[in-house]
Amino acid sequence: MGRPQECTGAEQGPGWRQTDHSGKGRIGMKLKHVRNLASVGLAAFLCGGSLALAATAPPLGTAQSFAVLGATAVSNTGTSVITGDLGIAPGLLSSVTGFPPGTVVGGAIYAGAVSPDPVATGAQASASTAFGALDQPCDITYPAGNKDLGGEVLLPGVYCSTSSFSLTGTLTLDAGVDPNPVWIFKMPLSTLTTATDSVVQVINSSQHCDVYWRVGSSATLGTRTSFIGTIIADTSISLTDNADIIAGRAIALTGAVTLDTNTVTVCVPVPVELMTFSAD
Repeated sequence: MGRPQECTGAEQGPGWRQTDHSGKGRIGMKLKHVRNLASVGLAAFLCGGSLALAATAPPLGTAQSFAVLGATAVSNTGTSVITGDLGIAPGLLSSVTGFPPGTVVGGAIYAGAVSPDPVATGAQASASTAFGALDQPCDITYPAGNKDLGGEVLLPGVYCSTSSFSLTGTLTLDAGVDPNPVWIFKMPLSTLTTATDSVVQVINSSQHCDVYWRVGSSATLGTRTSFIGTIIADTSISLTDNADIIAGRAIALTGAVTLDTNTVTVCVPVPVELMTFSAD
């Protein structure tokens, strides 16, 4: 990526601190919002705009309404609450277990008794298309090996690992001044795992629906994880006890979704007129 563009004082937004670099121009740096971000070509953001290299939300099609969608099985232990649709395809109803005691609220269970359910089959096709659409150019590619996102504060963009992503602690997704923020996390060959009590949170936006996790194999959310985002995993997804997806989806393209006393709430976009923004 190129060197960040230098900004004049007139281009800077409120709350930006100017630093004179001995004739090299003035660069506004709102340090609070770029912490843990290396030099990654944030010219537009530093000049009071938005991240120059923006991610694009994929079309979810008929998968939009599904909170949980499995391919071979959807199994549940405990009193999980799924808000949105739950489905399985090409697997059958006999491979959906644990409902009850699990419940589906504000949606339906789409599972065929003797042949794959057509609605769930269509949703799987849409999810596969979205998986492909998420394969966008990387704004940031982390060095080889697992990347732990704990403690990071990340602007909208496409974040890539050549291996796996993990999360220990809190990942903060900062929308900055972007009214339509999109974050994409790509791990094309490996896994997503979170440790106990990990958190994904969005700040400076009421819009939490456009966080996407493109997982090349399988995802596991650890105990009491509070997670945001649509996980589309090529193989399987496992939510351990009391791990919650508070806004997003769990979609397994070829394997199972395994639940254990979880809350999964499909994300409903917030109308623009209802969004609130904060400026420091």
